[in-house]
Amino acid sequence: MTTVPLQARSSSSGHVRPLNVLRDLSRVADLIELCFASSMDSEGQSYVRQMRRASRDVSFMRWASNAVESASLPLSGFVWEQDGRLVGNASLVPFRQAGKKRIYLIANIATHPDYRRRGIARKLTEQAMQSARQRGADETWLHVRADNPGAVHMYLDLGFKERARRTTWRASREGYFATDTTPRSPAPGLPIITKRHPRFWLQQLTWLRQLHPDELGWYRSMNWNSLKPGFWNWFYRLFVEFDLQQWAVQRNGELQGVLAWLHTLRSTPLWLACDPNADSESIKRLLYKALRDLGYRQNLAIEHPAGLQEGALKSAGFSPSRTLIWMRTKNAT
Repeated sequence: MTTVPLQARSSSSGHVRPLNVLRDLSRVADLIELCFASSMDSEGQSYVRQMRRASRDVSFMRWASNAVESASLPLSGFVWEQDGRLVGNASLVPFRQAGKKRIYLIANIATHPDYRRRGIARKLTEQAMQSARQRGADETWLHVRADNPGAVHMYLDLGFKERARRTTWRASREGYFATDTTPRSPAPGLPIITKRHPRFWLQQLTWLRQLHPDELGWYRSMNWNSLKPGFWNWFYRLFVEFDLQQWAVQRNGELQGVLAWLHTLRSTPLWLACDPNADSESIKRLLYKALRDLGYRQNLAIEHPAGLQEGALKSAGFSPSRTLIWMRTKNAT
């Protein structure tokens, strides 16, 4: 691969070039960790560890050099070198939607603190966008923290448009051991928590699709049918080793929401399905009941559209970890 020279605004020595996965991956991991140290969660830390582990695996690196279009690790992208150092990065990660639409995610856009405000991030993003178009991308996406207005403005200026805001909520240890105020014998009209009944499935699925639109389905690895009741799903779970528990809340005979906990070897997400305008008290009690039943478990998290059910989530013992703005630009065909 050839180096693509692009001059920064304040220096003539810097240039952008394609990522060389055989020698750059470990340095990119160091840069990402440095730039996002204050906001990196356990998932991000695990991601950096995977990058470092992969960079030391000779067999993997040989395979990776020929698999940039099929791996989820950042094996493709661009880096900025200046003063003999790797000081900028933009990864380009391929996805397929429904096996047809070609999508690229620009990720890990990072500039070393000593080299910021020189146009490096913008040049790297522009180069990644150009590369995605050349590779036949139908759409190019990125996500940025909502508390980074400078980056948001830059991406808007480059032609990206906001498509969604999503907040990740994490269960706090204090939430597990808070005083239980749920009535032991519910009075008429108060929320009633039950195990999820099969007859709730269609409504649960409708809510899940509303809250997690197909537009972002290429990134979300979750298959909703894994939550569907029935013998075959039970039989499948028995062999692939994941656990599933579900709870439902009703008020005055009306279903308010369903919460699913899916425990695999890699993650323990909670999936909240409810009407956007559902009764907040009902959702709070649903969340609280699940936490009490599960006992203290680390890394329990819910991803939910920003601004929805915030009061219920906070009251039940969850804290907002981050809000990401998902942005997209469509490429001309």
